[in-house]
Amino acid sequence: MYEPIRAKSVHTMAPATDAADFPHRSREEELDIQLAGHLAALLAVTDELGLEKQGDRIAAQVSRLRGTPPVRHAAQSRADAPALHRRALALAGRALVVAASRADTAAAILAAERMDAHTAALHDTRLVGAP
Repeated sequence: MYEPIRAKSVHTMAPATDAADFPHRSREEELDIQLAGHLAALLAVTDELGLEKQGDRIAAQVSRLRGTPPVRHAAQSRADAPALHRRALALAGRALVVAASRADTAAAILAAERMDAHTAALHDTRLVGAP
């Protein structure tokens, strides 16, 4: 009724490779990378807002996580301050979630402080709910 299969299937899985053939990261290493990325993005917005002291604190945490100091943000997006504060608030929130999941108290405290500061700045300009 059907012709028998004469060749190997193209859907056959490749032979198992040695675990040493490609790098593996632990969950903690992945969370470190993710947290450093969120903090680096927060640093860029913080630098754009001209908050040098706060930027230095964030840069110290990025350095701790990455093992090297971050490149400080030089370009300006020309966004208005409320938009930058909203962006920084969102980034700090993401950093807080990752810091909490990896039990990094120092980064979590820093992220929470930044969230409070950006929320206060938005309330001062009365633009919390604005897009």
